[in-house]
Amino acid sequence: MSTASTTTEPRLTAEQYAELADSGRLDELVRGRIVPVPPPNRLHGKICAKLARILGNYIENHDLGHIMINDAGVITQRDPDTVRGPDLAFYSYAKLPKNAILSNYGPEVPDLIVEVRSPSERWPMILAKAAEYLAAGVSVVVILDDERRTANVISADGSTRMLAANDELAIPEILGDFRVLIRQFFE
Repeated sequence: MSTASTTTEPRLTAEQYAELADSGRLDELVRGRIVPVPPPNRLHGKICAKLARILGNYIENHDLGHIMINDAGVITQRDPDTVRGPDLAFYSYAKLPKNAILSNYGPEVPDLIVEVRSPSERWPMILAKAAEYLAAGVSVVVILDDERRTANVISADGSTRMLAANDELAIPEILGDFRVLIRQFFE
């Protein structure tokens, strides 16, 4: 009589994931498992750079908080742990003090997440990720879609706004009097 043993790879914590050597590939930790993420294209990178410049300049000029890009990890779930890499995360100084140590992943949750939809991302997948951010305590998630030249603004209170290219993005509860036309992210 033989008994088959099944082996499953152990689930990682966010802390273990942070200590892994860089594999050279993009990935995220999802429920304790490393999941590959397709590399973005150049257009995605251009939109992210413009987004970081527009928001970053405003936030720095108004001394509001920290902007993080390039998939800086955000813990969205514990036990099993999930670490997502948003295109842009904004932490107000109220959530993450000005002189905070920014190594590894912290328990702080961003006020605002912005994702730039990649051509390989399907809407159900990106909306599920937005819901995950909101469930973790993020106040607002913005999804920029170059294909449609739109922004979906999803708030923790359940409200959703679809903004067209000539509409203004404003999030006064987080960014005060900041306003920008959606099309500026895509020009």
